[in-house]
Amino acid sequence: MPLPRALRPFTVPAYRWLVASMTLSVFAAGMWVVTLAYEVIDLGGGPSALSFVASISAVVLVALALPGGILADRTDRKRILVTVEALNAVAMAVTSAAALLGVLQLWHLAVSAALLSVSVAFYFPAYSAILPRLLPPGHLLAANGIEGMVRPAFLNALGPAAAGALIGAFSPHAGVFACLLLFGAATATALGLPAGAGAVARDAAAEPTTALQDFVEGARFARDTPWFGWTLVWACCVVLVFIGPIEVLLPFLVREQLGGGASMFALMLASMGAGSVLGSWLTASRPLPRRYLTTMLGLWGVIGLIPMALLPVAGSPWTMGAVMAILGASGSAGQVIWGTLLQRRVPPELLGRASSLDFFVSLALMPLSMAIAGPLGERFGLTPLFVAPAVVGPILSLAVWTKARLWEDEVAHPLTDHEDLEPVPVD
Repeated sequence: MPLPRALRPFTVPAYRWLVASMTLSVFAAGMWVVTLAYEVIDLGGGPSALSFVASISAVVLVALALPGGILADRTDRKRILVTVEALNAVAMAVTSAAALLGVLQLWHLAVSAALLSVSVAFYFPAYSAILPRLLPPGHLLAANGIEGMVRPAFLNALGPAAAGALIGAFSPHAGVFACLLLFGAATATALGLPAGAGAVARDAAAEPTTALQDFVEGARFARDTPWFGWTLVWACCVVLVFIGPIEVLLPFLVREQLGGGASMFALMLASMGAGSVLGSWLTASRPLPRRYLTTMLGLWGVIGLIPMALLPVAGSPWTMGAVMAILGASGSAGQVIWGTLLQRRVPPELLGRASSLDFFVSLALMPLSMAIAGPLGERFGLTPLFVAPAVVGPILSLAVWTKARLWEDEVAHPLTDHEDLEPVPVD
């Protein structure tokens, strides 16, 4: 009996090594989020101290997102994956040793959080760029769907839950040690990738280029490729109106609408995570839509944003949870299609830079969105902030769809599954 479409990438041995390493790493990252918070609290720190550590981590991530893509297009991607996982393990080893010796301070945690952000900035472009080296084109949609299921499941659910159980039974130091073991295992698993899996294709006749020239080439590709460049513009604008309400105002909406506290808020996030897993699975289980650009923008800008207007009037946890699940499902389904488009339509020698540019744009206005959401919510109330994305999203989606003539682009560049193709051979 043939495997379901969503599981077919697992027939490729090299991919099994890659996804195992990614899963271990994401599991550790999910544990670290909770562990870091309770290590800060254990040191006597409060919200300001945790905000200090988190802000340093965010600044490092944004600053290195673009250099991470440049490196992924210049250096063996397997080497990058192994190096960043090893760096994570070293950061956890040092933190764990400081905790055991009783000398742990806030700056140790800030440095460790920054190092993990360095790893994320370099890991994401390398991971995206290595997939087409391991899998045939017809498996890429499923592979992106698998990632779309693993991340919310381990980063937002299993990782935090495991950390909470360990910290409750022992101490925050136990969480750090568990992160060390997981990152160490992720390093060892990444080493199992074939030697040539991360090789960068080079034109022997081409002149060597500098990092700055590589950056300019990537920016020029975004400018000259409407489906890519205009989607980034769309994402940048939507992040500004979407992230703040979800990340900052949702706990207050839960309190006002449902009279709930932290557990109710966690339930809403869990509903969104469950929706993300379901959306990724369903998208990975079917062929790539023929109207893939239209479908993607529809999922993101219409199905994924209009329901936000229902959150301020949700009268029960079931209603609000259902809306959150719809947001998660549509967002992850669109992301699976987008990741597949990058790997199918971006030239291989530019894929690392394209992925990092996408990553950078997704992060660039996130701090601003989170900074203004609170003051705007206090001044105008919560409802307008949740209605705004529901209005802006569809209008902006239609504008980008029209400006970039996406309906013509997707017809001119059909993407079939090519299920019969074999992966690119690696040494």
